[in-house]
Amino acid sequence: MYKKLGLWAVIAICQIVSVQQTQAQSARNVILVIADDLGSDFCGFSAYHLDTVKMPNVRRLLARGVHFENLWSNPLCSPTRSGIITGRYSFRTGVGDAIGGLGEAELDTGELTIPRLLKRSNANIGTANIGKWHLQAASPKTNWKFPNAMGYDLFAGNFVGTLPNYSSYMHIINGVGATSTNYATTEQVNEAAAWIKTQKDKPFFLWLAFNAPHTPYHLPPAGLHSYTSLTGTAADITANKVLYFKAMVEAMDHELGRLFDTLQKYNLWDNTDIIFIGDNGDDPAVAQSGSAKGSVYNDGVSVPMIISGPTVVAPNRSTTAIVNTQDLFATILELMKVSNWSSQISASKPVDSKSLLPIVKNQSNKVRDWTFTEVFKNTPATGDGKAMRDSDYKLLDFDNGTQKFYNLTLDPQEAKDLLPGTLSATDKQHYAYLCDEMSKLVGINRFCDLTGAGVKEPILPEGRWQVQPNPFEKGLSVLPNVPRHYRLSNALGDLIYEGENLSEQDFSAIATGFYLLVARDIATGEIQKFKLMK
Repeated sequence: MYKKLGLWAVIAICQIVSVQQTQAQSARNVILVIADDLGSDFCGFSAYHLDTVKMPNVRRLLARGVHFENLWSNPLCSPTRSGIITGRYSFRTGVGDAIGGLGEAELDTGELTIPRLLKRSNANIGTANIGKWHLQAASPKTNWKFPNAMGYDLFAGNFVGTLPNYSSYMHIINGVGATSTNYATTEQVNEAAAWIKTQKDKPFFLWLAFNAPHTPYHLPPAGLHSYTSLTGTAADITANKVLYFKAMVEAMDHELGRLFDTLQKYNLWDNTDIIFIGDNGDDPAVAQSGSAKGSVYNDGVSVPMIISGPTVVAPNRSTTAIVNTQDLFATILELMKVSNWSSQISASKPVDSKSLLPIVKNQSNKVRDWTFTEVFKNTPATGDGKAMRDSDYKLLDFDNGTQKFYNLTLDPQEAKDLLPGTLSATDKQHYAYLCDEMSKLVGINRFCDLTGAGVKEPILPEGRWQVQPNPFEKGLSVLPNVPRHYRLSNALGDLIYEGENLSEQDFSAIATGFYLLVARDIATGEIQKFKLMK
């Protein structure tokens, strides 16, 4: 063959191959892997672990990585994803709850995102989002094009928060949907591996968001896990939720190993930084403590994170630095060599992200003085609120006006609220600091007076009313307490109550189920609607 081509042709071919190999080796790639509903407590490499799951491929990342012991996410999946892709807290994006149906708060498609900034920096950077999207509602079908409009060359996955069945679901590729019967975890890795093959000669960013181990709990295909005694029947799943959860995590880890093999096959392992995280705490069905996803307590927001790859200096270490999932915005951009991203941020849409590269490069063990998280449901709920911590203490400020305060160094399980007792001078100093910082951040004055600590009048974010309790049994009230006209109807539209004295009514005799409350401020005419459960 070479004789027919001639010497100079052979030299030219060799030079082209050499250039391509050099480009592939010098390109910096980033893969973000998200496990859905996986808290730190199931991860044996975490200092806070309890019962654990076998994850040998995730553990492969530790040898060339840094493990973050104190990462906070949002308590629910959509807010966490919104915060990562924009670098902004939920009170800025408006996404404080898991996105469900139409009419609920979704991520504005005009937001400046990681893939958009990457494309601005270098149009040759490949961008893909594979797996769970959950940043807009699953319908109408025009929404299916949003990931591409927000900067991704490829979107292959699903829009729903919960797959109805891991082996039968709507699968969308660049806006076109069709039913897939491939096991979702396997399909997501298949698509990631196939796309990486097309990108091997240029830099790329891959966002791989597994649906696993989110419900519905099920028995993954044989060969992907070690739980061979499970039967997969509904009764067995109900009786052994934790075992099925573990089997799903093992299956995810097994398939993640195939992705790593693909990187090695195409000589990309040594120039690809990989970030592995959970998006929020465990589902209540498998949670190992009193709190879980949906809660601003630690077990709702403490999630695993490993950053692993060639950028890590002095690998195989852990850091106790306090960090947010929002910090991945700046970190991913800078891993991809986009160092000027901050110059493109509008003052009207501030970004809260701080780059973790000083920690990754072993230059510092601190990038921020506090971390922050929050949850606000589409239908306001009792647990709605905000939390902020510094290196030692944590303040929880609920939307109903109550607060709790913990020393996490002495009490990582948040068993003893300090506010009802006698606070030391150090306690008071940290309380005042966190309360003041939270006030400055969200632009709302918090109750920072320790007089009568823990029993405070409610302050709500401007424009938001709070129904309590929800679910309800007997009585209902809406805060703040101002004159309003109310209409309470059942799910069929039948009027249950109409008047101005809602808090004086006794609803203990009405049937259990869902109700709609329409409240109108008599002075301003403002109307807000609430879905309630009896």
